[in-house]
Amino acid sequence: MALFSRKPKPVASATPLDGVDVLLADLDGVVYAGPHAIPHAVESLNRASGSARVGYITNNASRSDRSVAEHLSELGLTVQPDDVVTSPQAAMRLLSGLIEPGALVLVIGGDGLIVEVEKAGYRVTRSADDLPDAVVQGFTPEIGWAQLAEAAFALAPTGPGADIPWVATNTDWTIPVARGIAPGNGTLVSAVHTAVGRLPLVAGKPEVPIFEVAQARFGAHKALFIGDRLDTDILGANRAGIDSVLVLTGIDKAKQALAAGADMRPRYLLNDLRQLHEPYPETVLSADGSQASVNGAVVRLRANDVQIVKSGDGGIDLLRAACALIWNSGRAIYGLNVPESLYTDAAATDGSASAPVSVVGGNVAV
Repeated sequence: MALFSRKPKPVASATPLDGVDVLLADLDGVVYAGPHAIPHAVESLNRASGSARVGYITNNASRSDRSVAEHLSELGLTVQPDDVVTSPQAAMRLLSGLIEPGALVLVIGGDGLIVEVEKAGYRVTRSADDLPDAVVQGFTPEIGWAQLAEAAFALAPTGPGADIPWVATNTDWTIPVARGIAPGNGTLVSAVHTAVGRLPLVAGKPEVPIFEVAQARFGAHKALFIGDRLDTDILGANRAGIDSVLVLTGIDKAKQALAAGADMRPRYLLNDLRQLHEPYPETVLSADGSQASVNGAVVRLRANDVQIVKSGDGGIDLLRAACALIWNSGRAIYGLNVPESLYTDAAATDGSASAPVSVVGGNVAV
């Protein structure tokens, strides 16, 4: 990780892809929203495949790796099923240490989850009356009260399944779809939790198992992960020790980036995936940490006020400088007065990029 510079100097800037042997991309909000590709994602990932292995990681448990690969191929990407790592696959990694081969598993989810349970050598049931050895829960749009009730019956604290394993593929509160933001698997898991008074083990982001499966499968030595959510994608990559990119094409935008906690801060921040291939200019922090600049954008901290000294092009460089300043300050965002122009969509709409930086003995910044 590069260090904050204390004075401007010429820098031969690297792109985020320099030295990366495996590029891992989230899907929803990064590659597509619903059935449609995110602008610039397909061509940028195809270009990246010329220098690195490209794999795809998704918490969405509703589809199999094959169906995901087919969708991505239809969008114009060159993808095989083995290039896709799903949260059901990570869930099977967890289950393998909890139950015996051939055990009976109650599946609360869709075809993507059933496929992985059967591939792992387990038997599938949809009824708690069959006294399953474990419960696995994942998202599918068709899940309703009846399916959630089966999970609750199987896991009832006073019943025969009180101590059986319960594994959730993921706990995303929301999921981006073509029509907007919809409830995700986390809301469904929460409903079962309320009924049974216990929490599941979680396989997908932000937990580490899904990243371990991906790195092992692709033989990664220096991986880079792209996500659109701080609380799942970036937090998970940080926990797994993988450099991360937050791209502002999905759930989290400039406002969330400015407020990111220390464990949810990405190394890189992009407007869209074209910037994977662009050099990052250096971020410069003043000696006392009260001012940060990226190219022509300069932001400073005076008492509780975050002030824009120079807006530069008013785009991503300005947001980058503000993130570096606020993150380096060690102060919570709610204790600062932040100009609205820093977190409106207009503050991050250009095609420029800025540099990864860090603090000596301090927090990781962009």
